[in-house]
Amino acid sequence: MIPALERYFEFQAHGANWRTEILAGFTTFMTMAYIIFVNPSILKEAGMPVGAVTVATCLSSGFASVLMGVVARYPIALAPGMGINAYFTYSVVKAMGVPWPAALGAVFLSGVAFLVLTLGGVRQLIFSSIPVELHAAVAGGIGLFLALIGFRNSGIIVPDPATTVKLGNLHDPNTLLSLFGLLLIAVLMTRRVRAAMLAGILATTALAVVLGMARWQPQSFTPGDIAATAFQLDLRSVLGPRMLEVVFVFLFVSLFDNIGTLVGVTKVAGLVNDRNEIPRINRILLTDATASIVGSLAGTSTVTSYIESSAGIAAGGRTGVVAVVTGLLFFAALFVAPVVGVIPAAATAPALIIVGTLMIATINEIRWADPGTGIPAFLTMLAIPLTFSIADGLAFGFTSYTALKVFTGQARRVNWLVYALTALFIARFVYLKG
Repeated sequence: MIPALERYFEFQAHGANWRTEILAGFTTFMTMAYIIFVNPSILKEAGMPVGAVTVATCLSSGFASVLMGVVARYPIALAPGMGINAYFTYSVVKAMGVPWPAALGAVFLSGVAFLVLTLGGVRQLIFSSIPVELHAAVAGGIGLFLALIGFRNSGIIVPDPATTVKLGNLHDPNTLLSLFGLLLIAVLMTRRVRAAMLAGILATTALAVVLGMARWQPQSFTPGDIAATAFQLDLRSVLGPRMLEVVFVFLFVSLFDNIGTLVGVTKVAGLVNDRNEIPRINRILLTDATASIVGSLAGTSTVTSYIESSAGIAAGGRTGVVAVVTGLLFFAALFVAPVVGVIPAAATAPALIIVGTLMIATINEIRWADPGTGIPAFLTMLAIPLTFSIADGLAFGFTSYTALKVFTGQARRVNWLVYALTALFIARFVYLKG
């Protein structure tokens, strides 16, 4: 049985072993576990029952991650997306006055549209049309994005009205705890400890518990609570012009966030072939589309691939076993949520910073001496963390790349789909950001 599984997950081709893959799965879960509590806290503002959304979050994340691992065989975990859940609550439900069942219906239809675009090969064409230079830039930009999130969650940097950000209070106990975790993980990795990331997170969490700095968050929900949101979506209300606009936003933002995540994660993991293609990409995209549909049926906002999967990859994970382990842990979280909730942000923030340092290495592949590639790559890298959006970073990269080609007499060298995507990005800036 074990040898058959190793052949199926291509252990030999990736130089994988069970210990590393399982530890990597735990590492990915540790960096994503916050979604179990953050997603319900956001969606409850839309009037959704907290217990039901918590169960839906665990089940949809577990199902999607296991599906990704088994079907696509990639170390990519999925969960309800951050950002898109805030749009669901604050823009759609609260600002537009749309009832949450109708908003779930919009998520469902966007997932169906995802599936249709994938089966029609459109998403694959979009992925393959991304210029090679931007692939490395997206990976580097996501690295900076993760590092920024880590610095923010740790309190090492804080908002400032005059300078946007500034150095935080280094005397704050939580910040000091994060600095301890950062140093510990860095030392362990330098000493070639394969479980460095997971060991660092667990050790920092243990120290937080000893010092009384970890918050216990007991949950009073049961798996049966999901009945309050499962299959409660309202599809009839989605047929009006106003709601079709919402469906488009869910589709558009998720599409390019997902593509950016796939580019970054697979690039760093060395899973891209010599032709800059991702093997079995159809399975990845079909899994992602299916996950969004299942998530809406369970009662949560759009489910998508997570950039935190990079943490498991940085820990040595290379196969679908990583995603399967992460998914099983999400299922287990239904019964041990209080234990998961004790992991403080100060323990996971250092891992995100370290992953950022690993992902930035991809920028060595960018031809910086050529302004036609260097400038779009730089704008992509910088825009992703500064706009807090992978999709916005791609937009800046695409539009600047196309503009430079057109205005330097190289218009014929640009793929027609790049022009189409550039037009969509420009329309997005004009319409959605207006």
